[in-house]
Formats: sequence, C-alpha cells, structure tokens
Amino acid sequence: MKKSFIYITFVLVFGACSKSKTTKADTNNMLVDYVNPFIGTDGPGNTYPGATVPFGMVQLSPDIGIPGWDRIAGYYYQDYIITGFSHTHLSGTGAGDLYDILVMPVNSRSKKRIEANNFKPFSSFSHDQEKAFPGYYSVDLLDYGIKAELTATKRVGIHRYTFPKDGSSEIHIDLGYALNWDKPTETYLEKVNDTTIQGYRMSTGWARNQKVYFQMQFSKPFDTHSYFKGDTLKIYPMKGNTKMVLKYQTMEDEQIIIKTGLSSTSCEAASYAIKMETTGFDFDYQQEKTTLIWENQLKKVKIKSKDDNKKSVFYTMMYQSMLAPTLFSDYGGTYKAANDENGNYKTGVKPIARARGFHRYDTFSLWDTYRAAHPLYTILQPKLVPDMIKSLLAHYDETGELPVWSMQGSETNMMIGYHAVPVIVDAYFKGFKFNTEVAYKACKESAMVNDRQIDIYRAKGYIPVDKHHENWSVSKTMEYAYDDWCIAMFAKGLGKLDDYRIFIERSQNWKNLHNKNNSWFQPKDEKGNFITPFIPKEYSPYFCESNAWQYYWYVPHDVGTLIEKTGGAERFEQKLDSMFSYYPEPTDKLPVFSTGMIGQYAHGNEPSHHVAYLYNYLKTPSKTQKLVRNILENQYKNEPNGHCGNEDCGQMSSWYIFNALGFYPVNPAQGVYNLGAPLFEEATIQLQNDKTFKVIATNHASENIYVESMTLNGKVLDRLYITHKEIINGGVLEFKMTNTPNDALFDKTRLPQQNNIY
Repeated sequence: MKKSFIYITFVLVFGACSKSKTTKADTNNMLVDYVNPFIGTDGPGNTYPGATVPFGMVQLSPDIGIPGWDRIAGYYYQDYIITGFSHTHLSGTGAGDLYDILVMPVNSRSKKRIEANNFKPFSSFSHDQEKAFPGYYSVDLLDYGIKAELTATKRVGIHRYTFPKDGSSEIHIDLGYALNWDKPTETYLEKVNDTTIQGYRMSTGWARNQKVYFQMQFSKPFDTHSYFKGDTLKIYPMKGNTKMVLKYQTMEDEQIIIKTGLSSTSCEAASYAIKMETTGFDFDYQQEKTTLIWENQLKKVKIKSKDDNKKSVFYTMMYQSMLAPTLFSDYGGTYKAANDENGNYKTGVKPIARARGFHRYDTFSLWDTYRAAHPLYTILQPKLVPDMIKSLLAHYDETGELPVWSMQGSETNMMIGYHAVPVIVDAYFKGFKFNTEVAYKACKESAMVNDRQIDIYRAKGYIPVDKHHENWSVSKTMEYAYDDWCIAMFAKGLGKLDDYRIFIERSQNWKNLHNKNNSWFQPKDEKGNFITPFIPKEYSPYFCESNAWQYYWYVPHDVGTLIEKTGGAERFEQKLDSMFSYYPEPTDKLPVFSTGMIGQYAHGNEPSHHVAYLYNYLKTPSKTQKLVRNILENQYKNEPNGHCGNEDCGQMSSWYIFNALGFYPVNPAQGVYNLGAPLFEEATIQLQNDKTFKVIATNHASENIYVESMTLNGKVLDRLYITHKEIINGGVLEFKMTNTPNDALFDKTRLPQQNNIY
C-alpha cells in the first residue's frame, strides 16, 4: 500500500466529519477508507483518535492536557491545544485513567504556558491540519511549526516529528503528566546511550497499582539531555515526578523518529518488544503494515450500500469494537499479576505472572461488553475468544474472583454484577476450548463471595437499601439474578444438578423486588418493606446509572414470566409503548449518562440496549423493526459528535454492528440472536474454514423498514431468532422488506425458551 494513496483516501473519509453527505470514488476498494476515528471525540462518546492495532497494548494518541469529563479519553474535538502524545488511553469510558508517558516536541518558537494544562508546553492546532485513519494519526503543532505523526504495533508506539530549522529543538518525556483520576506514585527515567532512554511509571487512579515500564529508541542521537523533578533541574536520574528534556539542533524538515516499547514487568521486556515488532526506523513501513492489519480485520464483514455515510459509521463501529480488551502480556507471556483495588495479591501469587499458551488481555469493561461485544467476538474473533476467557480465569487464579471491571492488572470494582460469568458461559456453550472445570469453579466461587453485598443477596434473596452513596440495590439484585441463571445453565451442562437447582432458584430473585400492586421493581428495606415514596422516572441510588423505567425490562433470561407478572401481553405492550413515548419533562434533572433518549429509553447507556427487541416476544416485531431502524439512523452519525453516549470499550459499536446485520442477542449467554431487520442491502460475514454467512435484504429501500418474510438457506423461517450454530455453519439469511408492518405473519412464530441453550 502506498502512503500517498492512504493520505488521499483519508482526505475523502475525513471530509465526512463536516459534511452531511459524502461522495468518493472507491476504486481501490479499501475498507479503512471508510473509518472515521473522530466519531465520538465530541459530545458524550469519549473516544480517542490516535494510533493503535486491534486489541493492542499501545493506544498512542494526542492529549489536550486539560482535565474534565469531556476529556476523559485525553482528547476533545472542540479544543484547540495539544499538550503532547501519551501511550495509553481508554476508549469511550467514563473513567479518567492511563495517559502514560507523555511525549512533546518543542522549539524556540513558543514559550507560552497556561494554568489550565498545569503550565505544560503546548501548541495550538487546527482540524484542517489533522488526519486519522486506522493505524495513523497526524497533526501540525502550529506554534512550533512541527508536524507530529503517530503509528503503533501491538506493544510499540512510533512517533515521527518533522521539525523546522531551529538550534533549540527539544523532545520532552514527561512521566509526571497526569490527568483526571490518574496520579503517578513513582517514576524513573535514565539514559542508556545517546539514542536510548528507559524507565517506568507507577500510578494509581481508577485502577490502583498500575505499572508501565518502557524503553524509547531515537533515530537521531540527542545532543544533550537534562533530568527534571517537577520543574527543577537535576544532574542525575531520580525517582519521583520526573521529566527528561532531550535537545537537538534540527535542519529544515528534519525528521526524528521515536519507538516506545511498553511492558508491565520490565524495561528489558519493553526493549524486546521493539526488537520483535519493528524494523529500523522506517515509519511508513510500520504504518502501512498496521493499516493493512486493520484492513484485514474490517474485511471480516463486507457490506453493500450506496450510502457512504452509513458505510463510514459501520466500519468505524467495527474499528471501535476492536479497541478493547487490550493486550497485557509480554513476549514470553510475562505480565503484572492481577491484584485487588488496594494493590494486594492473593496469597502465594507472585507480582509477575506468566501466561502459558495464550496471550493475556485486560481492560474488561464487563458491565457493558457482556451484552453485545463479547457475543460479537464469538463470531468475528473466534481465535481471540479462548485467550480472553483464559485471561478472565487468570484474574480469578490471582485474586480468587473473576474480574468485575479490570484494567492494567488491577480490579477497579466499578459497576455491578459478576458479568465475566455470562462471557464464560456463552463461550462454553459455543464450543470454545478452555478448562471448563476451572471455569465453572471460578463462576461459582465468584457468586459465593461475601463482598459487593453478595452475602446479603444470598441470605435475603435481594439487596436492601442502605446508606451507601451508590447502593444500586434493585439493579444489583436483578443483575446477580441473571448471572445466577448463567451459572445454573453451566451447571446443568456439566451435569452438576445440585448446583443447577441452587442457582436456578437464585435466578428467580428478581421477583422479590417486583411490586405487583404497581408493577414496578421497587427497592426494599432490611425488613422487606417497599421504600416509599417511589417515582419510577427518578434517578436514585437504587438503580445503577438508570431509573426504574430502564431497569424494568432487565430479565433477559425469563421474559415470559416478566410478561405474566406485568399483567399479560396486552398490559406488557402498553407499558413497553410508554417506555418509548414518555419523554422527560424539561424540568427533569437528567444525569450525564442519560443520553440518546427515546421516551425513557436511553440508548446512551447499556441497560436499555435489548429493550426494543422485547416486542418480538409479543408477536409485534414490526415495532422492534421500526425502533431499531430509528436508533441506527439517529443515534449514530458520521461526525465527531456521532455517539449518543459513552462508546464503552466496544459495546455501543457492537450494538450497531449486530443490529445493522439484522439480529441481536437479547440474552447474551444463550447462543440465540433475536431477529430485527437489516440496514444494508447485503452483508457477508467471513467465518472460519472459508465459510460465509450472508444477510440479504430484498426490496431494499429507505422506506422499507419492515420485514414481510424471511428465509434461511432458501427455507421459510417461521421464528424470530437464529442460533449461533446456524450462523457459524454458514449460509444465507434473506429478509424480504416492505413499507408496511406485517405482524400477522408472526402470530405463530417460535421464540427461544428460558432454559434452552443452543
């Protein structure tokens, strides 16, 4: 691939950021051309535009340098300054962490400083001189006349800086740089020779006890180097808030390339990553290689559409679905062992562990990603799924529990549930290979611990209200009940019938908070009394980032019983209709996570993501089809403010991919996908063993949003779901589209049963 070609195709893609309609001649048929890494960098998306590889350790991206919710990922499209380029970032979370190892090139042209970025060197920039596509980011630092370009391999971040003529050019390596929740606890920098430096950055934040070792290799020897502690010049390397300034004399358009290897265990491992993953200092070669890696990943789904904006959204969602989980182990398998939030390791576990026979991954945003991202990986990333499961089990081996929300070898204990369980159970029933006895033991023991109020849940069958700031009592009860159903199915599959009976009973605990008098899930006190007054649309400590409207539908393992408890199908449909029509009042105070609102439905947050499909259980799938099309076309845009909520490590993007293809896992551990309606005229999924699964929409037109009939491999499909096995076996799913609702066809269609695993 020629670099000039990539630049040309990028310009065509990037124009979509500011135009409502794009046109381009895609003569070379490159799918990377459609990816717009700036989607989500404005508004609530909290994504980053920098360079990375699929599921890579390095996320090399620009940092504005100013803290705040909008800059959680380090970058915010509305800003106008850049303070440097750091090597680790989170994609689309609400957590201000990472930003390890900041690099900033400067020279004599500017000495401006501002308090907002803690008086760090910075430069203004313009989006007109900024570019990004998979595996590449560039920007002109206008105050210095320096062009910055970034690319990455799995464990190495690669910078190229093009300098003007200046006798006082410098490259700052700042380990004291911190943003939002992140805080360095100990840092160290040393010169190895006049082209190599190395060190480490220990930090705390959302995840405690983080360790990043690195080595940097430079294409040009530096003339001099200086150590700083804070802003104080030092003679020798030291520990603490450290910074190194490398000085150069540069000629006009002179380029300096930096390769930064990362490791959680040692500088030697970081150095070895550079040796194994890079060749010399050929930036273009490395960038083109990385971009081709992305191209091959995107080719796993080929869509047919005349709408380039929709293509850009689809392939950007594919791109963003592969930004997490992230690689954590070195060559040879070493990595920092998992620890709890206080930095403590399980007795007998050494701080450095080794992954044997698999790659260790982390950044598991499980409260989000178990719903759609991990089911999507079972289709598109079958080679990675066993490594991800083994990574979850490694965390269990090192801490005694499966992770809740882990990153950088640390448990954050953010959010609720034990949602590694559905990820493991789903992989087991889909036939992925790992130690099932260890996996079952990990699932069961994680459901029997005494922390996170699980002991109270086990004793009472629900979690009562307490004075904790985020008690989330109703949400915890309902999510624990779902995870218990997953364990029950796992036990049944392994022939552990005593455990099956225990956990299938626990899976019914959601009923304990259902108030039959008002048909709401309502919090209770210690004595079992419902808490009053109770206002369903109110955002309270009883519900996790949601209200009673949004959590009412969270019984994905027993929708039939939920319908009965609501008063039957007619009453359930009335309530579901109200969910999408009862909009907040102008005076209602909505929290930051209530975005993408359709009535009380909030697409910007995960508890709502399956709700549109519940009409399928009422034999009115036309309402599902209409709602899903509405969400696809109005909550995702090919522009920086293109996400209606946090992208959340691949969940928001995976929802789009599934639904654009025409199906979605309402129960993400059942191996079943509820059918909606495809967005595109045709989509082909490339599977293993040269198999394909094709989705075709005949009579495709913008007004034809309803399904008239369906066939699977040429035979009439008389049900509103398709199984995982049917997809991975390959075939053709064909939807005949129409502009008229056609629910009568589905009066006798079958739906998946509660205890069936496919």
